[in-house]
Amino acid sequence: MKKVGLLGGTFNPPHIGHLIMANEVFHALDLDEVRFMPNALPPHKQAPHDASNDERIEMVKFSIAPYPHFRTELFEVEKGGVSYSYETLAALCAREPNVKFYFIIGGDMIDTLHTWYCIEELVKLVQFVGVKRPGTAAKTDFPVTMVEVPQIDLSSTLIRERLATGGTVTFLLPEAVESFIREEGLYGTRTVFSGD
Repeated sequence: MKKVGLLGGTFNPPHIGHLIMANEVFHALDLDEVRFMPNALPPHKQAPHDASNDERIEMVKFSIAPYPHFRTELFEVEKGGVSYSYETLAALCAREPNVKFYFIIGGDMIDTLHTWYCIEELVKLVQFVGVKRPGTAAKTDFPVTMVEVPQIDLSSTLIRERLATGGTVTFLLPEAVESFIREEGLYGTRTVFSGD
């Protein structure tokens, strides 16, 4: 069976923490590929200057372009609305019966697994892969394969704040993503840097 990692998130924007996590799990578990799966953000929940679903997909594509073992999985964005992991994974498993999915989650998600919708059924569908994050216990009674990853305390929120205030994001984002953000004026960059 093909072994496929899945890393879900808003990717608003995607940053090097996402790439490090995906790459470390890819190598540690000898996966065939890792798919980055942006979730759908309802338009009414987006902040001014925020990235649209299409722009987040573009940024993910820019992030992973240099790495042939990374792909995009657009199931949740194309479906739209609220997505429960169980429903998404059940659909992916039905679509690709010859794939074993490894669902990559951070320590904050591990701590709350017991609250997830249909978690008892979900753990039968996929192998959870846990990655510790600073400030999380990463403890659960559910089966999670832990992978040691260099921890970087980086969030999309911090990056959005830096961009909005003209701070540096060098080394925090792939260069192609930063260029796209500035060209599109996302996260308030147009008001900070614009000469027009």
